[in-house]
Amino acid sequence: MRRYQPIPITPIELKRPALQTTPSDSLSIGRRAFLKIMAASAALASAACSGPPQEKIVPYVQMPELMTLGQPLFYATAFMRRGLAHGVLVESNMGRPTKVEGNRDHPASLGATDVFAQAAVLQLWDPDRSQTVYNGNVLSTWEAFKTALLQQRSEWERNGGASMRILTGTVTSPTLADQLATLLKQYPNARWHRYDPLHDDNAWEAAQLAFGRPVDQLFQLDRADLVVTLDADIFGDWPGSTRYARDFTRKRKSDAPAFSNRLYAIDATATLTGAMADHRLAVSPQQLEQIAWRMAAQLGVPGVPREAGAQNGYIEKWESTLVKQLSSHRGRSLIVAGGTVSPSTRALVHKMNAHLGNAGNTVVYVNPIEADPSSHAESIKALAADMHAGSVKTLFMIGANPVYSAPSDVNFADALKKVPFSAQLALYRDETAHAATWHVPQCHDFEQWSDGRAYDGTASIVQPVIAPLYGGRSAHELMALLANGNEHSGYALVRRYWQQHGNASDFEQFWQSVLQQGLVPNSASSALQVRPAASLPAPQLHAAKLQAVFVADPSADDGHFANNAWLQELPRPFTKLTWDNAALISVATAKSIGVETGDVVRLRLAANGQTTIEVPIWILPEQPDHVVTLPLGYGRRAAGNVGNGVGFNAYLLRTLAAMRGPVEVTMEPTGRQHTFATTQNHATVEGRDIVRMATLAEFMRNPHFATDAEKERVPDVSLYPEWEYKDYKWGMAIDLNACIGCNACTIACQAENNIPVVGKEDVIHGREMHWIRVDRYVTSFAGRQRTAFQPVPCMHCETAPCEEVCPVGATVHDSEGLNVQVYNRCVGTRFCSNNCPYKVRRFNFLQFSNTKIESLKAVQNPEVTVRRRGVMEKCTYCLQRITRARTDAEKLGRRIRDGEVVTACQAVCPTEAIVFGDLNDPNSRVNRAKASPLDYALLSEFNTRPRTTYAARVVNLDPELE
Repeated sequence: MRRYQPIPITPIELKRPALQTTPSDSLSIGRRAFLKIMAASAALASAACSGPPQEKIVPYVQMPELMTLGQPLFYATAFMRRGLAHGVLVESNMGRPTKVEGNRDHPASLGATDVFAQAAVLQLWDPDRSQTVYNGNVLSTWEAFKTALLQQRSEWERNGGASMRILTGTVTSPTLADQLATLLKQYPNARWHRYDPLHDDNAWEAAQLAFGRPVDQLFQLDRADLVVTLDADIFGDWPGSTRYARDFTRKRKSDAPAFSNRLYAIDATATLTGAMADHRLAVSPQQLEQIAWRMAAQLGVPGVPREAGAQNGYIEKWESTLVKQLSSHRGRSLIVAGGTVSPSTRALVHKMNAHLGNAGNTVVYVNPIEADPSSHAESIKALAADMHAGSVKTLFMIGANPVYSAPSDVNFADALKKVPFSAQLALYRDETAHAATWHVPQCHDFEQWSDGRAYDGTASIVQPVIAPLYGGRSAHELMALLANGNEHSGYALVRRYWQQHGNASDFEQFWQSVLQQGLVPNSASSALQVRPAASLPAPQLHAAKLQAVFVADPSADDGHFANNAWLQELPRPFTKLTWDNAALISVATAKSIGVETGDVVRLRLAANGQTTIEVPIWILPEQPDHVVTLPLGYGRRAAGNVGNGVGFNAYLLRTLAAMRGPVEVTMEPTGRQHTFATTQNHATVEGRDIVRMATLAEFMRNPHFATDAEKERVPDVSLYPEWEYKDYKWGMAIDLNACIGCNACTIACQAENNIPVVGKEDVIHGREMHWIRVDRYVTSFAGRQRTAFQPVPCMHCETAPCEEVCPVGATVHDSEGLNVQVYNRCVGTRFCSNNCPYKVRRFNFLQFSNTKIESLKAVQNPEVTVRRRGVMEKCTYCLQRITRARTDAEKLGRRIRDGEVVTACQAVCPTEAIVFGDLNDPNSRVNRAKASPLDYALLSEFNTRPRTTYAARVVNLDPELE
C-alpha cells in the first residue's frame, strides 16, 4: 500500500480582531477618544504574538543540545484543578503545546491523567479567553489598572488594610501562600477569604470533631483487601482519584487474576466507584447515615450507642455482612465517607478505621496541604456580610467567579455592587468580571510560573511551555503588585521562594532537576499520629420526601470548563449526555411524580418555598429513590461562545446549607419537554454477551467461561486468505476488570488525532466523531442490577468486513495487520460503516474541523491529517506514534521494543486497562494479556477476528449478599 506522510503545520501568528469605528470616527476623532482607542490597540497588539517564555524552560528528563525541527519536546509541569497539582508532561511541537500526557514520575498520576488535564490544551488556545484589561465594560490597559491600584494603597497604609479583602479558591501553592501571609503581616487588618464551590467543608469539620485539628487522609488502597465507601467516589470526583484507581485495580488485572480485594459501595447518587464495586447499595442520604451508625455500634466502636435495627431486611443483611467482613479484615480494610455524609458521620468513620486497626495501614493522616483548610462556606458568608455592610472598599478576586457560583442566599452579586473598587483576575471575562470594577486576564497553567501541591503533598513547579498568548498575569505577579506596588516576574517570585525554602546546598542543580522531573523530591506529606475523640455528636437527620444532591458535572466540573468544546461533547459516564446537564432521578421517583426522561420540572426549595429552578429530567436506574441529583457547572451567561446558555444553573438552588449536605425540595411538572443529545440510546444488553461477566467462584470453577461459548459459534474457516506477518503484528487488549468508565481514553484520542466536535444538533443526528467510545450497559447479574463499561475503538479485524465493500480501496489492510484509512481515496459511500458490526467508523458529514479561527489551528497535532468533509475516519492505533517509534528504532538498527509504542488511549488510562503492542513479540505485555483465560473477542460469532480483544469481568461477590 502507499504511505502518506502528514504535512507539518507551521507556528501560527495569532491575530486579534480590529477595533470597530463608525464612519464619523474615521473622519474626525477627538484627542480623548483617540488616546482611548490607541491604548486599547496597544494592549491588543502586545498580545498578538507568542513564543517561548523569556526564561529558560527545561524539557523532561534530558535537555537536547539542538532541537530537531518537527520533533516534539515534552516539558514537565503541573496542571492545577481546584488547587491541586496533577503532574503532567506537555508536548510542544515547534513551540506549540498540542498534547498533555501524565508524568510517570509523579505520585499523583503515575503517567495517567484525567479528562480535564487532557482538555486543558484546548482551553489554552481558546479564542474566547480574556484578552485585555477591562474597567467596567470599557477596554483598558494594565498600566491603567496599576495606576488605579496605587491610589488604593494610601488608604491601606492608613488603616492597615481594614477595608481590603482578598478572595481566592483553594490554595496549595507554597509561593502564593507565602505571599498571602506576607501581605497580611503588612496589612494586619486585611482579610483573606477562600471559596471553591466544590470544596469539601464536611471533611474539614469532621477532622475537627474527630481529632480536634484539621488533617488530610491518604488511602493505601494497594494494602486494602476490603474497601467500604459511603457516598465516596474515590475513583471519580475525589482528590487523588487517578492514583487510587490504579492502586485498587492492581489486584484485578487479567494477566494476574488474583481478585484478592472486594469493594462495597453505599451511594446516594450514581458514582464511578459504585459502578466498579462488587456490591452496591443505593439509598437516600438519611438512610446512609443511619447505616453507618448502626454498623459502628455493631462493631463495638467506643462511645456509639446501640440503635434499633434497620426496618428493611435487605439493608439489615448488608449491615450484618459488612460488620462481619470488617471484623475479619482488621488492619486490611478501609472505610471512606464523602459526598453527602455529614461531618458527624465522617468523624465516626475515622473512629471506625482506628477501631479496626486501619489507621496507619490503609489510611494515613497528614497535615493539610491547603494553606487554610477551614470552611469555605463560612468564609464566603463572612465576606458577603462585610460587603453588604459596606465595610469592604477594595476586593481582589483571584481565579474565582462568585457571582456565578456563590451560594444563592449570600446574594454575592448585590453585595459586589457595594464595593467601590473590585478587581478580578481570571481566564475568562465571566459573570464576576462583568460585575467587577476591573478585570485582568489571567495566565493559563501552561503560560505561567507557579507551584502547587498534589493530593499527597508532593510539590511541583508549574513551568510554562509558551509565553502568555493574551498578555495574562499570574496570581503571584498580582500579589507582588499589591505588596509593594512594583512588578515582579512570576519566575523570579517562584524561584526566590524555593531558593529560601528548598533546603538545597546547590540550588541551581536542585532547580534544574525539579524542572526536568516535574516534582520536588521528598516533598510529600509525612504521616501524623492522631487519636480520635472519645465521643461524637450524632448527626441531625430530617425525614424528607425528596432531597436534592449537588455534584460536580463529570465534564464541566464546577463551571470552569464550560467553554471547552471537547468536554461539552464528551459523553457523561452514566447518561451519555452531551451539551447538557439533567436532574437525575430514579425510576420509582419518576413514577411517583408522573414524569419521564425529557420532561421539564420545577424544583422548589422546601426551606423557603420561593427559590425555584426549572430543569429537565433524566431517569437513571442507578439512582436511589427520593433523591434528585443536580450537576453543577452549567447555565453560564458569560462563559464564552461555546458554554453560554447551555444547560441549567443548579447554583441558583444551592444555599449555604446545601454546601454541607442534601436539601429538601419539591418537584412539579411544567408540561414542557426538552430534547437531549446523547450518544447511546440503548443501555441494556438484551441477553447478549457483549460484556461478559462471572463471579469469582464461577471463574475458579471454569477459568475459560468467557470463550467456551465461542467454540460452538465461531467457525474455524474463513473465505479470507491467511496472511503471514513477518515484521510487526499490532494488537490491543482491554481489561474490563480495570476499566472504571472515566472517559479519559475518549478525550485523549480526540486531542491526539485532531478529532473535531460537531455540536448538539449533529450529536442528536448521530454524527459524533469520537474514535473510541465507552459504552455503558445496565445488566442483571447474580440477581442484582449492575453497571458495566466497555471502551470500543476500531477492532482492526483480521478479516475486516469493511475492506471488501469499499469501491475505491480507501480502507485497506496493511502489512502489519492495521486496518488503515486512506483519506484522499475516500469518496464517502459509507459502505464500510454499513458493513461494520461494531459501528466504530465515523463519517465527516460536514466540515466539522474549524479552519477559520487561527488559534484553534495551533492546537492541532501536526503528525495527524486534519480530515476534510465527506471522508470516513476511525481509530488508527495511533499510527503516527508507531511511525515515530519505527523511525527511532531504525536509526539504532533494531526492532521496536515493547512499550515504545503507547497509544493515546493507553497512555491516559488511570488503571492501565488498555495494553497495546506487537503480537509477534512473545514477551510483550499485550501477548501476556491475550494469554489470559478471560480474553475474548467482541461479536466473535461474525468471525471478524479482531485485533482488539477484551478481558471478561470477574466480580468478587460476597456469598452472603448473592
